Amino acid sequence: MPRRIVLMGVAGCGKSAVGAALAARLGATYLDGDDLHPPANIEKMSRGEPLTDEDRWPWLTLVGQKLASPGGILVLGCSALKRRYRDHIRAAAGAPVTFVHLSGSRELIAARMAARSGHFMPASLIDSQFAALEPPAIDENAIIVDIDNTLIFVVDDIAVNLEGTQA
Repeated sequence: MPRRIVLMGVAGCGKSAVGAALAARLGATYLDGDDLHPPANIEKMSRGEPLTDEDRWPWLTLVGQKLASPGGILVLGCSALKRRYRDHIRAAAGAPVTFVHLSGSRELIAARMAARSGHFMPASLIDSQFAALEPPAIDENAIIVDIDNTLIFVVDDIAVNLEGTQA
């Protein structure tokens, strides 16, 4: 079982819900990457402004640092939309990281974002999220999970796939 698992994907794909449920199933700790954003990033996104790479690098470094010494299994939710972001996280972690891409259609994500409340990320940023998304390539050894199903099914799918992962 991998010790460092990053649930990645666009805003609204279910990183928080899946992360909490997966961590409970695995006896792991869940950490929401949104909690690691500096206040300036959250303010910017709250205004409907997409983050730039310059905004993201310190946050991605912190994500990787949190993964460096998990002390057990750590499941961390982080958009990690681009390969260079995932590479940066891996480098900052200094150890193998397994990425699980929570993949869903724009329509499904839009419906989920419209139904949620109390999150700083407005639905107006969906298009910028999908524009930035670079799904993991085959050489990244990532797990891709279709989120158009129940939470229990998605968590089961991830758990089964993780069992065969050596990272």
